[in-house]
Amino acid sequence: MSFKQLPTAIFSILIIMQVALPESARAQVETLHTEEGVMIKVEDIAEGLNHPWGMAFLPDGRLLLTVRNTGKLHILDTGHNLSAALPGTPEVWANGQGGLLDVALHPDFEENNYVYLSYSKPGAGGTATTALGRGQLMDDELVGFEMIFEQQPYVDGPNHFGNRIAFSPDGQYLYLALGERFQFDPAQDLSNHLGKVIRIAPDGSVPEGNPYIDTENAEAEIWSFGHRNIEAMAFHPTTNDLWVVEMGPLGGDELNKVEAGANYGWPEVSWGDHYDGEEIPDPDPGSQPQFEDAAYHWSPVISPSGMAFYEGEVFPEWNGMGMVGGLSSRALIMLSFEGDTAKEAFRLPLSSRIRDVEVAPDGSIYLLTDADDGHIWRMSRM
Repeated sequence: MSFKQLPTAIFSILIIMQVALPESARAQVETLHTEEGVMIKVEDIAEGLNHPWGMAFLPDGRLLLTVRNTGKLHILDTGHNLSAALPGTPEVWANGQGGLLDVALHPDFEENNYVYLSYSKPGAGGTATTALGRGQLMDDELVGFEMIFEQQPYVDGPNHFGNRIAFSPDGQYLYLALGERFQFDPAQDLSNHLGKVIRIAPDGSVPEGNPYIDTENAEAEIWSFGHRNIEAMAFHPTTNDLWVVEMGPLGGDELNKVEAGANYGWPEVSWGDHYDGEEIPDPDPGSQPQFEDAAYHWSPVISPSGMAFYEGEVFPEWNGMGMVGGLSSRALIMLSFEGDTAKEAFRLPLSSRIRDVEVAPDGSIYLLTDADDGHIWRMSRM
């Protein structure tokens, strides 16, 4: 575990204990101690998940979670018992970074029972795309699942499906972050959905006011473009701003505030280089006014996946802070915000790749670990 990227003047963490657990055990795996004197307990509450990907808490406190490689949806009950796979989920293309991805509840779930799933959908000739659909959760079964959006075009390759689902705070709109499928240039082309954030109504229709709804040869769902691969997205609970954290290439992970019609520059500009070390032609996103610059960026990368803003009573000192899962960084990255500015405040180094983060109704924090034998961890105060 590397500590070289930690802003130690602000925060430091001591791992006091880590134990090897028997296969059936559910126990504390780590105790973290902050400079401010906060003792954090990390418990292992479920295991055996083949690359878990997304989470959403039900009103009764149970947890819906997706498993990428199996294409299955499960429920973790309040006693931390994991259900069998729920019937009614779509067929997925489980290859590379594709499979069953994010899960979200309709803002009026208690009235309509709608659950939304994003997933990699198989196409002709080995191609695939990212799709979004919804069904009603009835007696622990997904009923009447229907696709309401699919990214165009279908392409070859197993990479950069994105994505995350976020409903606007007023519940009127659904935002879906879409990767550029490792195709580079199409992220700048409005005639496709690659490398875009889209905005649709909860039924999949295109709402009035989308920036390119009346633009010839542009996809009407597009809200912003010039993105690379977004797997972290959330609305700020006070300002209602939409924030994403997207993966850069070799360096240059970016935290961006998403605005209607804005161009975030990929692949024309980036704070990172190509994987082969070749510099991107104009590497400074701040050098051209037609491109939005990042509010914050990381080199070396953190490999961001999953994002939530903390609101709760367990860690009141963190209220209003953003939390981002770190894959290569094996950490929970904590962000502070002030208006349009943001920065990394500190990070909680952990012993596994973190795929997603959610705040439970009781204020504890749930984490998914990204592995063949993925786990669910619960973070609370000692």
